[in-house]
Amino acid sequence: MLKTLAKEIRQYKKATILAPVFTALEVLMEILIPFVTASIIDQGIEAGNMQKVYLYGGIMLVFAVISLFCGVMAGRYAASASSGYACNLRDAMYANIQKYSFSNIDKYSTAGLVTRMTTDVTNVQNAYQMILRIASRAPLMLICSMVMCFVINVRLSLIFLAALIFLGCALAFIMSRTLPVFQEVFSRYDDLNASVQENVSAIRVVKAFVREDYENRKFTKAAEKLCSLFVRAESLLALNNPVMMLVIYGCIIGLSWFGAHYIVAGTLTTGNLTSLFSYVMSMMMSLMMLSMVFVMISMSAASAKRIAEVLEEKPDLTNPEQPLTKIPDGQIDFNHVNFSYKHGSGEDVLHDIDLHIHAGETVGIIGGTGCGKSSLVNLVSRLYDADEGSVCVGGHDVREYDMEALRNQVAVVLQKNVLFSGTILDNLRWGREDAAKEECVEACRQACADDFIESFPNQYDTWIEQGGTNVSGGQKQRLCIARALLKKPKVLILDDSTSAVDTATDARIREAFAKKIPGTTKLIISQRISSVQDADRILVLEEGRVTGFDTHEKLLKNNAVYQEIYEAQMKSGGDFDEKAG
Repeated sequence: MLKTLAKEIRQYKKATILAPVFTALEVLMEILIPFVTASIIDQGIEAGNMQKVYLYGGIMLVFAVISLFCGVMAGRYAASASSGYACNLRDAMYANIQKYSFSNIDKYSTAGLVTRMTTDVTNVQNAYQMILRIASRAPLMLICSMVMCFVINVRLSLIFLAALIFLGCALAFIMSRTLPVFQEVFSRYDDLNASVQENVSAIRVVKAFVREDYENRKFTKAAEKLCSLFVRAESLLALNNPVMMLVIYGCIIGLSWFGAHYIVAGTLTTGNLTSLFSYVMSMMMSLMMLSMVFVMISMSAASAKRIAEVLEEKPDLTNPEQPLTKIPDGQIDFNHVNFSYKHGSGEDVLHDIDLHIHAGETVGIIGGTGCGKSSLVNLVSRLYDADEGSVCVGGHDVREYDMEALRNQVAVVLQKNVLFSGTILDNLRWGREDAAKEECVEACRQACADDFIESFPNQYDTWIEQGGTNVSGGQKQRLCIARALLKKPKVLILDDSTSAVDTATDARIREAFAKKIPGTTKLIISQRISSVQDADRILVLEEGRVTGFDTHEKLLKNNAVYQEIYEAQMKSGGDFDEKAG
């Protein structure tokens, strides 16, 4: 884990080294200042020698200026290193997520990934800055102050040693009780973020069912749980300060009592006693800072582990050593394919699929919910890999292709249509970045999207809100189809992508496909027979198995599953979703 995280320091190695170097110089100057102060008192003020006061005063001023400069530089480099490190972590996580296959993404919740890239990275950033500044400053200050105390007076220094042992034990006890609470706190962030994300993304459903109060109560419960854990943790940490004050005041009283006796006896000077007071404060504060560093590091350890999980996740799907980059045609072959979402441990979703689809053929795919329709087409564009058998496009196993080249030629309009914030043209050019406006318009004509686009005041420059919330379901589907057509693919897959389109428009889209892209192999998944009955052949799936693959007329005669679906839809008035739009 540490090796994985350390890689992301990259260009900030120099700042990472310079921050503790300047911190060490800052500490050295601060340690010398009380020593010079003692000389001013003993050799200048008490001796009545103003020249010594000016000399040592000047030296102390120089040390203070150097200390100030080193402190500023240390803070600057620490901030640069920690902020840059956090930026690198986010970039690396985001880049690695982009490489994930669907099976990798299935391991993480969306809220979990968001939390890791925000809260968890911030925790690691804060811990890293504390390590560079405080974790290097506090031990140096503690050791140097202790050394100076022993140089001044060994017996009085034993008071500090006893105080340090007591304070260390007390802080260790507080930390042992606090850290488990903080670890639980960060695990609750995912729940809170999930609640927010779910509510915002489904706000229309929430309002339609008047469930605002329920959602408020659910969020409040999650927020209050997080709040109570934070209060519990912070209440324990609050004990640090009184324990610290107890030890400091105890040391001051002890020093005052024994120091006075030593001064009267002539074995200790007033200046040295003043220095000891400064050093004891430095030691106590150093220990206090160290305790906070340990708490922060322990808090961020869980975050660091979660970040490393994302960075170390290896994509399940990779390119071969010498990938093919050209797809000859849209021929598709399934050769005795078995597939499950959990390789080796899950139940097969597809069983012994053996299909052969010609280039340019239009194939309808129909079957009940959960029969494996989407799983089947996901294998064509290699969003998943088959467990057994092979899936071939253009006569070659999809695993032999460069994945980018394959997916550019196997265009998929997924079941869940997604539009991004930007203009209609911006969204269409997701299909092909360099597409001319005329090509976008033609793709929209083929997808029957041009009529509603031209009705907008700004037409193709109309702004699409995040998620496409300002267009209807049917309009969103047609824009997504146009986006896929811009790729000019060898294979076009429509995964129930016209379910929100009325039957007349659906028919126009299919007619445009037949005329405009006759050489493209078209796989059309649909719940309604009217959308697939004119296909060259229709594939019927049931529980992950092929029960029929023939024309509409022959399936009506010979396939019981197809007959059942057809009769159910005809009795209900044709299509279940005829009025959808």
